[in-house]
Amino acid sequence: MYRAPTHADVLSRTRWLDELTQAIGQAQRLAWRLGVEDGDCLTARELYARLEAVRTEVEALRYGDWLDVRQEIDSSWLASLLGTTELLGEATS
Repeated sequence: MYRAPTHADVLSRTRWLDELTQAIGQAQRLAWRLGVEDGDCLTARELYARLEAVRTEVEALRYGDWLDVRQEIDSSWLASLLGTTELLGEATS
């Protein structure tokens, strides 16, 4: 049985994706340091490239299905977060 995500679910997912993005960034900095600054390490450079692909996937999760998430959120709540009274051509009350 499908249950639309609550505001808490959406916020939790957002926080989780933010934390994941930060962890990927830390791993990329370490891979860069190992692969470039500390010598020419092919394995570390390949790891950096893989992490970049993962970061791109996380960004797709964060923003790619935004239209689906937006449809599941109360438009007046979303508009208040964005500081608008109109959301994508629909008036909010």
